[in-house]
Amino acid sequence: MNRVLYNVTCSVDPDIHEEWLDWMMFTHIPEVMHTGMFLEYRICRIHEYEENGVTYAIQYICKSKADLDRYQRDYAPALQKSHQDKYGMKVSAFRTVLEILHESKAPFADVFPN
Repeated sequence: MNRVLYNVTCSVDPDIHEEWLDWMMFTHIPEVMHTGMFLEYRICRIHEYEENGVTYAIQYICKSKADLDRYQRDYAPALQKSHQDKYGMKVSAFRTVLEILHESKAPFADVFPN
C-alpha cells in the first residue's frame, strides 16, 4: 500500500502571516501530529502565487489512505474549527490528497547534506 501526502495550501493575510506561522509550528501542527495519523510533515512557502497573501503548503505524510480517512473523520473537524475560530477570513485553505507512487533521494544526498 502506498503512502499518502495530505497537502494543505493556505493563503494568509500579510498582516498576520508571521503570527500564523508561529501558531502553526508551535500549536496546530503539533496537535495534528499528536493524533498519531501522520509520519512526518513539512512546511513550505510558495513564492510564485502570492497575489492576495502569503502562501504556504503544509504537507503531512501518512502510511495509508485508511489513516488519512481516520484523521479526517475523527480529528480534522475539531482542528479545522480551531483554526477557523482563530483566523477566520484572514486565512483561506484548500486541501489536496496525493498518493505517493514512487520516491527517491539524490544519489549523493547522504554525502552532501543541506
